[in-house]
Amino acid sequence: MKIGNIDLGPRPVMLAPMEDVTDPSFRLICREQGADMVYTEFVSADALIRNINSTTRKLCIQAGERPAAIQIYGRDVDSMVEAAKIAEAAGPDILDINFGCPVKKVANKGAGSGMLRNIPLLLEITRAVVNAVKIPVTVKTRLGWDCNNLIITTLAEQLQDCGIQALTIHGRTRSQMYTGEADWTLIGEVKNNPRIHIPIIGNGDITTPQKLAEYYDRYGVDGIMVGRASIGCPWIFREMKYYLEHGTPIEGLDSHYKMGLLRRQIDESIDRIDEYRGILHIRRHLAATPLFKGIPNFRDTRVAMLQANTFAELNDILNHIENDILT
Repeated sequence: MKIGNIDLGPRPVMLAPMEDVTDPSFRLICREQGADMVYTEFVSADALIRNINSTTRKLCIQAGERPAAIQIYGRDVDSMVEAAKIAEAAGPDILDINFGCPVKKVANKGAGSGMLRNIPLLLEITRAVVNAVKIPVTVKTRLGWDCNNLIITTLAEQLQDCGIQALTIHGRTRSQMYTGEADWTLIGEVKNNPRIHIPIIGNGDITTPQKLAEYYDRYGVDGIMVGRASIGCPWIFREMKYYLEHGTPIEGLDSHYKMGLLRRQIDESIDRIDEYRGILHIRRHLAATPLFKGIPNFRDTRVAMLQANTFAELNDILNHIENDILT
């Protein structure tokens, strides 16, 4: 699969953009584990234009992450064009437009998936951004605003006509948020539309290597994006890439190897922010990781782990888990 001149190879597996998740450390680890491309946390056009430090820091891409995309969102043409130029100057390989975020503070203000209620403006923004930058522009969106407005098959052609070079579709409507099961049927219809010639990337509920391979075969998409299943589990990309190549599960990724990756995330989160906020940031990964699921009588240890406020305290708990529970 190619996006512009960027060749991601056959059946690529990509790390989805996720707020408070896809920070530089996590992106780099996922790339090292086999993710073919990674995306930044989404970047507010308005905040970027105002030069808000917490937003501009999201533009930093390390060499080892490439190919990497910066994703921006906003609700008017001028701010999105200005933000696109600022983002391009940061040197990403691809610029992605977020027309899919369903959270209220974004969608209810008309940005993210809120744009699915104003298709003329959505298309105007897309055309303007494509014309404003020289790097490939892509879009990530959903099936529609709700089940009565499943517009993606038409919207895909319209976005292609605007000049985007790939389209990622999450198999839910905005009204579904992240509930229910992702419906890939319409994603497959878009991919099989003979008028569509840009790469179509599927997203939603890809949680195992087996499901990844099944959905590639069933829906014929050009790429697949993995989001929530990677939280606390960056090694999932190594597992998925191996399964795609060999058709069997990978061996050798034992609990100590996986714990090493989680410890690295903790260290790098603290180094990037500070001890207290770095630990707060990493709790989401520790809470979600499948490494600790199914361990008998783990509740008290889990609670202590997620309440730890210092590195020393958290490190002692992880040492106990690794030496006394995961052995």
